[in-house]
Amino acid sequence: MKKTLFILAAVALGFSLPVHAKGNYEAGKAKSTTCAACHGADGVSSVPSFPKLAGQHRDYLYHSLKDYKSGKRKNPIMAGQVQTLSDADMLDLAMYFSKQKGLTLKY
Repeated sequence: MKKTLFILAAVALGFSLPVHAKGNYEAGKAKSTTCAACHGADGVSSVPSFPKLAGQHRDYLYHSLKDYKSGKRKNPIMAGQVQTLSDADMLDLAMYFSKQKGLTLKY
């Protein structure tokens, strides 16, 4: 009930509620060519020391890219790769790789 009242009050006062940006799959696919050198064309790396991106959660991929760009995550190769990426680029790449087949869970 309180949540409903908050939403109604926000709308009535003209506030916009935060919208979670998702990214564009096709744009991410086009932007992923640079990533393919280490992570594979569809995010499935054949080199054990390079992480598989395919099938990872979109938010995890997005926040990882942001953390490399800010320096919170340290890796000299990734730091150089992400410096020119915009927020939209990172969202697009995260969307693309999250939709690829690769990450599986064994039960």
